[in-house]
Amino acid sequence: MGERIHDIWVYLATTPLLGLTVTLAAYLFGDWVYRRAHQQPLLNPVLLAVALLVALLSVTGTPYQTYFEGAQFVHFLLGPATVALAVPLYFNLPKLKRLWLPLLGGLLAGSLTAVVSAVGIAWLLGAPPATLLSLAPKSVTAPVAMGIAERLGGLPSLTAILVVATGILGAALGPLVLDALRVRDPAVRGFAIGVAAHGIGTARAFQESEQAGAFSGLGMGLNILATALLLPLLVGLLGL
Repeated sequence: MGERIHDIWVYLATTPLLGLTVTLAAYLFGDWVYRRAHQQPLLNPVLLAVALLVALLSVTGTPYQTYFEGAQFVHFLLGPATVALAVPLYFNLPKLKRLWLPLLGGLLAGSLTAVVSAVGIAWLLGAPPATLLSLAPKSVTAPVAMGIAERLGGLPSLTAILVVATGILGAALGPLVLDALRVRDPAVRGFAIGVAAHGIGTARAFQESEQAGAFSGLGMGLNILATALLLPLLVGLLGL
């Protein structure tokens, strides 16, 4: 029976749609657990899905490239999904016009803090320059962060792992930190989560409210721009 199941898996692994199906099934299972656990932050559905997929690929011995042949369809949809975040923001333009100056200050503070804190701690722990450069863009969405890291001389593969970890931790712990600080305004909460935890955090912000999700998408997009512009200057100043 075990050999038969293995043969079936080997056959299915050759079809690109397997990666897509497994990815969607893993996320749906993670979301089910998350909801049954009354949305406990540490049971983030993305975290659970990643853990399930890693375990499945390890147990079956499936190469990542084989899996990604199907999962790349989900990756492709990240672009349109990111652009679509502008739609709910459009319906919140009046509030955006009132808050543009505080949001700009929050963007600069959040972007600089994300870079300086990560690089500073890693430097104190004796991390090599390549690791420091890989850490620097960790709060930016994965495709852009990998491009920045490669441009600066970092390791894109390491950056991708750090970006996912940052997003998951930000989505899980960000709302708890904001609750502890008694930050109640949906726009402020969403913007902070978006700057700190990019797309995964934005998905979490939309679970709070549409306004929080809209401003989280804005924070994510502006942080991409700020990091792409400011990080090379910081790297030059620090001599990395």
